[in-house]
Amino acid sequence: MQFTHEHREIQNTLKRFIESEINPHVDEWEAAEIFPAHEVFKKMGQLGLLGLTKPEAFGGAGLDYSYSLAMAEALGHIDCGGVPMAIGVQTDMATPALARFGSDELRAQFLAPAIAGDMVGCIGVSEPGAGSDVAGIKTVARKNGDDYVISGQKMWITNSLQADWMCMLVNTGEGPIHKNKSLVMVPMRENGKLLPGIEVGKKIRKIGMNSSDTGLIYFDEVRVPQRYRIGAEGQGFIYQMQQFQEERLWCAASCLQSLSNCIQWTVEWAQERKLFGSTLADQQWVQFKLAELKADVESLRALTYMACEHYIAGEDVTEWATMAKLKAGRLNRVVPDTCLQFWGGMGFTWENKVSRMYRDGRLASIGGGADEVMLGILAKTMGIAKRPLK
Repeated sequence: MQFTHEHREIQNTLKRFIESEINPHVDEWEAAEIFPAHEVFKKMGQLGLLGLTKPEAFGGAGLDYSYSLAMAEALGHIDCGGVPMAIGVQTDMATPALARFGSDELRAQFLAPAIAGDMVGCIGVSEPGAGSDVAGIKTVARKNGDDYVISGQKMWITNSLQADWMCMLVNTGEGPIHKNKSLVMVPMRENGKLLPGIEVGKKIRKIGMNSSDTGLIYFDEVRVPQRYRIGAEGQGFIYQMQQFQEERLWCAASCLQSLSNCIQWTVEWAQERKLFGSTLADQQWVQFKLAELKADVESLRALTYMACEHYIAGEDVTEWATMAKLKAGRLNRVVPDTCLQFWGGMGFTWENKVSRMYRDGRLASIGGGADEVMLGILAKTMGIAKRPLK
């Protein structure tokens, strides 16, 4: 896959925005453990960056997924992981199913404002007892007249302390676990205040991704019109699995620039760091390890680009996206860890950019499906593991 002039211009626009509007504030937002999502998203919406692949009728650009991948890669210029993740939730995790299967009414009410940056969205899948096990969610939406009445809890929800709406996976029936779920758009706030029945259980403190707000959210008899359901009832699990393809491709693409930056920072440090009468970069072990890390990152790039090509061609890329997500998670652990070792005591300081990557990058092997889940999916596609009963 080759980036065109148009791809590069989008990346350049985003990079300039990051340098002027995001990176100068990252340290402040990291300390506050939250960033002003509405303010940042509004500015991005004005630049046309929040709906690159979304329908033009609702304010998007109507481009193919390669442009979303190019944007995800450019987000790696941000000096932390939390803000890019929050942006990715808005563009590639909470909105794909809405854009693809939502009614025109739903898309006008929720998608268009998200593309414009007037609303912040979140994706509500994980629960205290169901993270990577998506089929195990317990939140229920029972029918009452023309409404759903929703009760349950959602945990580890990025953007949820600021979100105006949640794209929620919820049980809407009593059938088999893969056929009894629906995706429902749930309004969360009006004029910044939580709607009746919705409560923030707590703000979750994390060891990394600090500038991204993460919440445990309770839903107690929350009434939502049934017309807020995305697509057909009982198809939510399938829609979410399709949505995961874009989420996992985004995860892999968003790592490429930041991993490359981490290696380059360490190369520059090693060339300056004096020890035993030479520089750290003069040590063959250091040279070989950094060279190997770069080869690994470029291999991930090739895999991610190939998966994107198949996706644009309309193919099911579950296998390719899963492999890319798996390798991205692993490299987000290996690259910062190896580089931090070369920084020595400086790498163990809180302010060091490599140490921030070390903290932030650990999530990639957990969020969006743990490494072990990715391996299980791949084992099934290879025919060496049994598929679950329908």
